[in-house]
Amino acid sequence: MTGPLRHPLLRGLLLALLVSLGALVVHLFTFGVVAPGSDIDHQRAFNDGYRIFSLTLPDELSLCDEAVPLEKLDVRERLDRELLVNTYWQSNTLLAHKRAARWFPVIAPILAREGVPDDMKYLALIESGLTNVVSPVGATGFWQFMKETAIQHGLEVNGEVDERYNVVRSTEAACRYLKESRAKYGSWAMAAASYNLGPGGVEKQIDRQGTSDYYAMQLPEETSRYVFRMLAMKEIITDPERYGFHLRSKDLYEPYRTRAVEISGPIEDLAAWAVRQGTNYRTLKLLNPWLRDNKLTNAKGRTYTVLLPADDFDRLATDEE
Repeated sequence: MTGPLRHPLLRGLLLALLVSLGALVVHLFTFGVVAPGSDIDHQRAFNDGYRIFSLTLPDELSLCDEAVPLEKLDVRERLDRELLVNTYWQSNTLLAHKRAARWFPVIAPILAREGVPDDMKYLALIESGLTNVVSPVGATGFWQFMKETAIQHGLEVNGEVDERYNVVRSTEAACRYLKESRAKYGSWAMAAASYNLGPGGVEKQIDRQGTSDYYAMQLPEETSRYVFRMLAMKEIITDPERYGFHLRSKDLYEPYRTRAVEISGPIEDLAAWAVRQGTNYRTLKLLNPWLRDNKLTNAKGRTYTVLLPADDFDRLATDEE
């Protein structure tokens, strides 16, 4: 070795400098993965930066203007459970807020027109998350109708048209079901229980227990939680900031901006028809999921209302700000 680096002191200083630089590089690349210090320091840092709070229950609560007996220990704890589940399942509840902003303005006027309390919109929310899901047993749409029940309550269900996927028509059918159950069982809470368990299941439990008070009945787990899930979502959607949800208006899903076209005859090719209407097949199905095939035979000559996108369909909420 020649030159200045032959001096032992200089070689030592250079080596120390290289080690220090290497340690700095390692620190920069691992800082976000491994916190410095002991396990105790790491745990303290976690505890200082993370907060989970128990919830304070409301003093009063009602469903469809029927008082919830919060003076009962069992009732308070069942409500507490559902509030905790829906408060801390943040992604699901955020989506519930967003979808409610789009679909409650469609559902609520139908409930009012049909004489069903506004709170019943939360039944659709807990049933389906306001999406056109299909359950493992075949319950379908926002209101989760089985095929036979849907037909009994006036919906068309076949290979080309399935009105369980039509929010307006299925909400009207749900109103008919709920009003029948309310008249039979004496309360909206029991009407909701019947919606979940079915009339036969509810009547069996009424006969067995000698009461039709939902809050005092021993019911299957899902039905026992059902009304409390409605109550929890009502609380959180109505007063989101109390439960830690902070949403701006532009974060919510706006109602679709559409125009309506009435169809009384057949459509051989829905995709081609959509293009002629100035849209595409995907958007047609997005707005009309009740159209279940790529054609509409309409052998009985029925009149259907088909929704198409308005001119401002794709406008962002921020465009108005």
